[in-house]
Amino acid sequence: MYNEYFGFSAAPFSIAPDPRYLFMSERHREALAHLLYGLRVDGGFVLLTGEVGTGKTTICRCLLEQVPDDCDIAFILNPKLDTMELLATLCDELHVPVTGGERSIKVLVDRINRHLLDANARGRKTVLIIDEAQNLSTEVLEQLRLLTNLETHERKLLQIILLGQPELRERLAQPELRQLAQRIVARYHLEPLSRQEVGAYVNHRLAVAGGQQRLFADAQIDRLYRLSGGTPRLINVICDRALLGTYVEGRTNVARATLDKAAGEVLGSVPQAFPARRIVLAAALGVALAGGAAAAWHYGFSDPATGTTTPVAAAPSASEPAPPSTPEREAPDAGTEAGAQPVTTAAEPAAAAQGEAIVWPKAEEHWLHEAMAVHSLFAQWGLDARLMGIEDACRLAARRDFSCLRREGGLDELRAMNAPAIVELRQPDGPNFLATLLAIDGERARISFAGDTHEVSLDSLRRQWHGNYTLLWRMPSGWHRTVGTGMRGGDVAWVVRQLGLWEGVAEPEAPAGTYTARIEERMRAFQRSTGLPEDGVVGPMTVVRLAALSDPGTPVLTKQAP
Repeated sequence: MYNEYFGFSAAPFSIAPDPRYLFMSERHREALAHLLYGLRVDGGFVLLTGEVGTGKTTICRCLLEQVPDDCDIAFILNPKLDTMELLATLCDELHVPVTGGERSIKVLVDRINRHLLDANARGRKTVLIIDEAQNLSTEVLEQLRLLTNLETHERKLLQIILLGQPELRERLAQPELRQLAQRIVARYHLEPLSRQEVGAYVNHRLAVAGGQQRLFADAQIDRLYRLSGGTPRLINVICDRALLGTYVEGRTNVARATLDKAAGEVLGSVPQAFPARRIVLAAALGVALAGGAAAAWHYGFSDPATGTTTPVAAAPSASEPAPPSTPEREAPDAGTEAGAQPVTTAAEPAAAAQGEAIVWPKAEEHWLHEAMAVHSLFAQWGLDARLMGIEDACRLAARRDFSCLRREGGLDELRAMNAPAIVELRQPDGPNFLATLLAIDGERARISFAGDTHEVSLDSLRRQWHGNYTLLWRMPSGWHRTVGTGMRGGDVAWVVRQLGLWEGVAEPEAPAGTYTARIEERMRAFQRSTGLPEDGVVGPMTVVRLAALSDPGTPVLTKQAP
């Protein structure tokens, strides 16, 4: 209706996915990089989440335009399927022939497996993309996990990319889905646009539509950002109705009152501090309202935003990388995890501003953060782990008598074990990333990320570290349990030998068959001297430190005085 009035060749704020209006903010580019990473790695899940209207479908369309020639894509748009329907749909997408009488879960999985093996033999990679994945049932999610078990000796045969709303993250955090969550090799949560990006987004769409004049002043862009919370779909609906109102009023640019009336029509009301969740719900409502925009525009309702509106309190703009994954999370040596460092939150800007910040240098390479951290840690042990997620790398390590230990603790724990580790760091103005803590010297630490090594203060490390870590250690032969008083076996004999090395006994005590009270007393002395939890029990933290005593090639955080 207003296109001719403003000189547009087409409606600039249509919610139709027209590729001409594609606007890729830095957040969108980062999310796309994570999905492209999913096309390159072997096996596991890649997770992209975001609120309604933030642009997940737009990113997926960009991904499909960049699929390598040797990659086969299966795309499921309707996730409200049971297990049988999911497998049948996957067969349809991959053009796997299945007759009606053969439709059972076993038959379908066998057919899919044969197809994947054949594709792999021809040098082709197969990727399954599921949109709106928050609607998948627990049973279907478990079947998807089982599909990622299909593999050869060298690689997984199926990569799965899940797109969904934030509820999907909550689903995958449930205990019954922990096995699937541990197979996520990359994850990203798409946040709304920033204030600067909102202005660039609006001007981009106006320019593509052929607009010549400046319709939204800076003050109205500020207002639009506060009203929409930076959600692209909601921006489109509000701007469309604001232009309609401006046309009806006969103006040449959008006034504050007109913008507020448009937002009132879309949102129902505009409170002083607009809740982020309500913005999301209003985005979906705005889509329905947009169809009858001309008929719905009317005057005379009270201005819902006569006072000063504060910006929406956005969630932290950070991706959530895949949690370092090992077959199982190890239990602490004692009842509580000693040495856990406090986590600095976004509500503590004063503390975060002190000292130097550990900042990821190249945003466009963020998708490699996990693979680079893994490579750096494994290189300390002389192991090669190229472009692998933590889970795949830990499986590789297990075949070479190594084990991954994953814990949530802090710097004191790592210093007690004296072991390099992968740590997750918070960035001041960007997504979280994984780095490798290589060494500690006094109050300085040496860390590796983005392929480079940096020296930082321990104070900076504590402020930006979540406290969780993954380390690598060489398993002693036959080790399989936590050892305590009264236990017998070869692992007890190994503990006694390691204690003898630490005590400097010229002739180590003969292997004892039982973990006696005397051995427990010696163990407590060892734990006390190294800063380990002093409980007399030989748990994973203690074993890591004991194992290093007889292995001169063990990498350490701090060199010990002879």
